[in-house]
Amino acid sequence: MRAEGVDLVADAFGDESDPPVVLLHGGGQTRHAWGSAAEAFAASGRYALAFDLRGHGHSDWSPDGVYGLSRFAGDVRAIVAYLGGPPALVGASLGGLSSIIAIGESTEPVASSLVLVDVAPRVEEVGRNKIADFMRSGFNGFESLEDAADTIAAFVPHRPRPTDLSGLRKNLRQRGDGRWYWHWDPRFITNREGVDGQDGLVNHERLCTAASRISIPTMLVRGRMSDIVSDESVRELQQLVPHAEVVDVAGAGHMVAGDKNDAFNSAVIEFVQRNG
Repeated sequence: MRAEGVDLVADAFGDESDPPVVLLHGGGQTRHAWGSAAEAFAASGRYALAFDLRGHGHSDWSPDGVYGLSRFAGDVRAIVAYLGGPPALVGASLGGLSSIIAIGESTEPVASSLVLVDVAPRVEEVGRNKIADFMRSGFNGFESLEDAADTIAAFVPHRPRPTDLSGLRKNLRQRGDGRWYWHWDPRFITNREGVDGQDGLVNHERLCTAASRISIPTMLVRGRMSDIVSDESVRELQQLVPHAEVVDVAGAGHMVAGDKNDAFNSAVIEFVQRNG
């Protein structure tokens, strides 16, 4: 589908006549980050669409290299217009921040319900810097998929290192030099407007103002081991969105869906089904 100057790619699951749910991944990820979530939503009677955000996966890169939250929020609104009505929005990290802005700064309904996956207006500096360092570590590519797997294992030591590396091909691309590179626009990090966690993308005051305007059913699913969402982050969100529900997933870090897929699916699907 066409958004603001770019084409966005999505995988669709289920019957398109069913109520829609849109899955938006985090920065540096792709639509494949959701594991079995989209299929589980489809099995529950939802039309699930897992999108690649602009500059990620198979979606177009921003022609001017700009990746501020306004761009991503505009894409969320374009998705809603494409669907013809407000879906349930499930946004992880960057996808969640974009959803907050899209909903809180719109005069028209954008979503029927909102699930924030390990993200809130307050983003802890230690965690966001760790993610940025991890993303930058692949700028020069990897000699092999084994090297990429080793880097990922060091970043998420609580998660077993996979023995089958075929799944990495969904997030990496081999170029003419034989090396493997992350499947996203490097300007997302190198361009100041596109640095996940720096000025231009994460504006705490703007996010708080937008969040305070959210009146639809909202839930935060936090990885209990997260270094992005702290107890302070949760308290602030509950002050801004008093009706927000909070679910902690034990044994999960920032990438909750990948760490504890079954627990994530159960909590999120129950919430969405309960809230229309």
